Amino acid sequence: MGVLLQLLLSTVLVLVTILLHLGGIAALLLLIRRRADASGKRAIQHEIGAIVAAACGLFALHGLEIWTYAIVYVLIGATIDFETALYFSTSSYTTIGYGDVLLTPSWRIVGAIEGANGIILLGWSTAFFVAMVGRIGFVERELGR
Repeated sequence: MGVLLQLLLSTVLVLVTILLHLGGIAALLLLIRRRADASGKRAIQHEIGAIVAAACGLFALHGLEIWTYAIVYVLIGATIDFETALYFSTSSYTTIGYGDVLLTPSWRIVGAIEGANGIILLGWSTAFFVAMVGRIGFVERELGR
């Protein structure tokens, strides 16, 4: 039952973080589009502001996802305290994985799956960010700047 419980919890966490990520990226896209519509034109200041806002928003979104895992680690007793859980979660999510902190053996599969989840969500954010910056470059070329 131990492995099945880990897989079940991991599946729930993956689904929760995917939904958080989808909602977060959709919200960022809406904010960026509304700001562009409100400004009436695409000034360079707007474009710089959109890039900074998107980068900060993505960073906050990943922080929320990392904290979600860390809170679960504390709740299930997989780490000794929240600071350790947050450090482990950040290290795993970003796939750095220093190895100096480990989850209890009964929960280590969850940590491994967090790494796979994190790399996918980070890739998704990278694709979103590159597409957004590329679109800004397209607009600049179209305006002849």
